[in-house]
Amino acid sequence: MAKLCPLFSGSNGNSYYIGSSGSGILIDAGRSAKQLETAMRAHSLEPSDLQAIFVTHEHADHVQGVRVLATRYHIPVYSSPGTLQAMEELGILNGKFPVEAIGENGVSICGMQVTAFPTSHDSRESVGYVVHTADGRKAAFATDLGYFSDAVFDAVLGCDAVVMESNHDVGMLQNGFYPYYLKRRILSNTGHLSNAACAGELPALAQSGTTRFVLAHLSRENNLPQLAYQTALCSLQTCGMQEGLDFQLMVAPPENLGEKAVLF
Repeated sequence: MAKLCPLFSGSNGNSYYIGSSGSGILIDAGRSAKQLETAMRAHSLEPSDLQAIFVTHEHADHVQGVRVLATRYHIPVYSSPGTLQAMEELGILNGKFPVEAIGENGVSICGMQVTAFPTSHDSRESVGYVVHTADGRKAAFATDLGYFSDAVFDAVLGCDAVVMESNHDVGMLQNGFYPYYLKRRILSNTGHLSNAACAGELPALAQSGTTRFVLAHLSRENNLPQLAYQTALCSLQTCGMQEGLDFQLMVAPPENLGEKAVLF
């Protein structure tokens, strides 16, 4: 059985732990190393047991803690070639920890196989990840999506657990205080996925066998946890699914100090 912990999620930073049998990996490290260590230990996880950090893209809310954490524990860092190049230019890759571009066949690490799939976001070469656990389970991490592309759909279909972006409510964003250029960016095909767009994809995933949904990367200014949750729940219920029987649905908190985890 694998454990998935959303350590941080949202505008201020993103990081997710997945592992089993005392070792695991991080998907992104978008808070300080100290904050990441504290969050992990709140879940009885030791940073020294981390086997790798997989980075989705180079934006600060996904890489803030990579350099210090990877240096401190000599943790290998994996990502797409474009993202690693961007991280090099940002001074994150300091030569004090292993770095490797993830290839077409993925990476085998601590009993898991991690593969990448392309996502649409305004960064150098953003990706999402599918983690295949030792006992045949699969979890997908699909955040920072301008839209739900065929590549994303094909990657996450049939996964047991899916961490899915539900960034904003379109009405809140359109009527909010953000400047026009920023609203346009978020709503574009290289921006972020709305509650409605996220919810619209969930029934097909549930029907393919997904039983654990984690709504992630919620905007502080343009969303509410209960709004994201209800939008997703209504979509799943409309197609005849029952919460607690056919699926589990949770919203990843901005900071998770031992509150929530997913077992699958």
